[in-house]
Amino acid sequence: MHEIIQLKIILKYSKPPIWRRVLIHKDATFHDLHNVIQSVMGWENCHLWEFDFKNAKIGLSNEEMQDFSFNEVEIIDAEEITLGSLISKPKEKINYEYDFGDGWIHEIIVEKFLPKKEGTAYPICVKGKLNGPPEDCGGIWGYYNFLETIKDKTHPDHKDMLEWIGEEYDEKYFDLEEINDDLIGLH
Repeated sequence: MHEIIQLKIILKYSKPPIWRRVLIHKDATFHDLHNVIQSVMGWENCHLWEFDFKNAKIGLSNEEMQDFSFNEVEIIDAEEITLGSLISKPKEKINYEYDFGDGWIHEIIVEKFLPKKEGTAYPICVKGKLNGPPEDCGGIWGYYNFLETIKDKTHPDHKDMLEWIGEEYDEKYFDLEEINDDLIGLH
């Protein structure tokens, strides 16, 4: 029986692409998937988010979203719906947006269905490329501005940006073991 779904999560508009390949149980909820994305991108789950799949909006319950005027459609509670109840075949695409202010938009591609492997804890990240952008840097366009600024020692905001990030930032950094250590808390 194929209980595991292989997903490729791509941060849209990133060039070169920032992406992760994850294996997750089909009985996981969309809220679980949100938490996986937060972990594999290195984010802190500080902002609103939403999935858009098969003409449905999936996210926080309507009670939690009621203060936002853009919420004119019914939101399916992400804690109440499993991936396997909606995902039915490879090549389906799910859109995920995190932080409506910065607008981190992801395309999630259903790659394949796999049997559960004994001794493997799910979810697990099996591959990826590049470091996840720091939170609150202004979305993908702000991220590229941030990279330019920290690389240019003559830029007037260079020192402030390095101070803001609190450490050196390497956009090429990707540590699969570190990501999977973070995912352990989601098992």
